[in-house]
Parts: sequence; structure tokens; C-alpha cells
Amino acid sequence: MKTRLLSRRNVLTGAAALTTAAIVPRSSLGAGDWRPTETVKLIVPAAAGGATDVMGRLLAAHLQSAWGQSAIVENRSGAGGTIGAAEVVRAKPDGHVIMVGNPGPNAIAYRIYKNLSYKPDQLQPVSNMIRIPNIVSAHPSTGLKSIPELIAFLKANPDKLTWGSSGTGQSPHLTGAWFLQLTGLKMTHVPFRGAGPALQAGLAGDIQVLFDNLYPSLPQVEAGKLNGLCVTTPERSHLAPNLPTMREAAPELANFDVSSWFGIFLPKATPRPVVDELNKQIKAMLEREDVKKNVATMGARTDWTTPEQYSTFIDAEIKKFAGIIEKEGLEMDVK
Repeated sequence: MKTRLLSRRNVLTGAAALTTAAIVPRSSLGAGDWRPTETVKLIVPAAAGGATDVMGRLLAAHLQSAWGQSAIVENRSGAGGTIGAAEVVRAKPDGHVIMVGNPGPNAIAYRIYKNLSYKPDQLQPVSNMIRIPNIVSAHPSTGLKSIPELIAFLKANPDKLTWGSSGTGQSPHLTGAWFLQLTGLKMTHVPFRGAGPALQAGLAGDIQVLFDNLYPSLPQVEAGKLNGLCVTTPERSHLAPNLPTMREAAPELANFDVSSWFGIFLPKATPRPVVDELNKQIKAMLEREDVKKNVATMGARTDWTTPEQYSTFIDAEIKKFAGIIEKEGLEMDVK
């Protein structure tokens, strides 16, 4: 593979820099177009520095320039992103409070948390923004270099391998769980408190297989410290074109599709003109060359949708993750 080696810190720092460096022309507003009358607040249900935060800051900078009104990002992390989502649900539905969502609070949470304070129909999907693959890798000592090799090994040696993820109920964990459910195979799951500790265990060989977001694992694959087995989206990543997709590995994986996606939501009762105007601005932002370049550097692809298309996508994601979670018997409390 000849893709450029990137560190997660450099990717996210570069993305965040664009929020202050990018200058975009003010959008022309036609008769009847909605525009904010006070500061717009973008709720990011995650800590600063991650992809959810980066996309929120890119959109805030774009909206501030397009609308001529202040737009700020507020990080509301905790409980798998559900604290931030609950705040948006309670907000006045007038377009001045926007949620930057991801699979955690907007798909996985509905089935995994038994005491969740909000429901899917309390949020209005506006549009997705980007999708990033997850990646599966193995420690070089295993000799495994592909998903077919992993499948063959597990059939001959059930329960002989351990696999790690960034934590129970996170997207990488459910990615691995779904792979095992579809193939009928077994490995011992070792959950960690975050992607960093999981990666360190993978590099040390303390676990043999790692399910992770594209970053931070891809640079380690590029450096030869891990063997890349596949990406989990239907299409290959432009940053790692030699890595096959999970779908290519076996017939039972033909419909495999897991990604980290980041999109925009509003409180459910928000008027349609507000939804349409925000959707229009998301599209305009994603069509900017500086944003396209930054998204590509993150290993992502842009994914603008209409509100109707995004609603359909979210419903399918909720159903998919609910099935995986139910079969795994997972249940957690919001704390």
C-alpha cells in the first residue's frame, strides 16, 4: 500500500484549523428562506478533538459565514453521547440548537440503554455529512493477512484468538460481534476503555485481532506493525485501496456495512423551512473544495442526503444495531 501515513492528531488538528481559516462567501437568501435571529448552538455529544467535534466545528464556521450570525460548538460528552442528545431533544425547536450526531446516541443507544430518556421520533434527521470505515487488523505474529484466512483459522481453532475493541457497545465492538454472528465463529472479546488502550494491546500482541475505527489503526497498518485484514464499508477506502472490504471475504458477509457516520439532527418539531435551509447549507459546505480535501484526509467520504433519505438511513441503522445488540444480549444503564 502506498497511502500516506497520517497520525490521528495531525488529521484532527488540520481539520480544526480549517474552522478558522476557511472563508466562504455569504449565501444568497431567497424570499421565504429561514435564517437565525440569535446565536446558533451546535451540540457535539462527544469530547473535543474527535471526528464528531471536527465536523461540528467545520459546520459552525460555515453557518456563521453563510448566515451572518454567531455559531458556536458546545461539547456535551458522556453516557455514549446520550447526554448531548437529550439536551437537543429538550431544546426549543426553532433552528437555534443543532445536534452533530453519530451512531452512538443516534442508533446504538436506543437498544442498548434500558433507561434512555429520549426516543428516535424526538429528533429530526436533517442530513448526513461524512462516513468513515471501520478497520479489522491482526498482530503480525498470527500470520493472518485476510478475513478468509481469519475465518479458516477460527473454524479449525475455535476460541483460540482474542479480539479487542474500544469498549462494550461501541461501533467497533458491534462490528466484531456482527462478523462473528454472521459467520457463526467464536473469539473472546476483550473490551478496553477507549481506542488508545485497545490499539496498544493490539500492537503488543496482548490481543490477536483488533476491530477499530480507521484511525488510529491505519497508520499502524501502513507501518507494518499490524496486518490490515479489511475495511467494513461496501467500498474500499481511498486511503487504503489495497485493503479489501468485509463483503469481499465470504458469501455470508455480502451485506456487511458498518461505518462511523456523522450527521445533523434537530428537535422533532422544528419547522420544515428551518430543516430545508440547514440541509441546503450542509450541502453547500460539503461541496467546498477545502472541506472535500479535509474529509479525504480523514479517510472519509462526503455523504449529503435529503432529510427523507437520512431518516430512512437512520431507521435502518437503528434496526441493524438493535439486532446485533439483542443477539449479543447487551444491556446497559445511562449513568
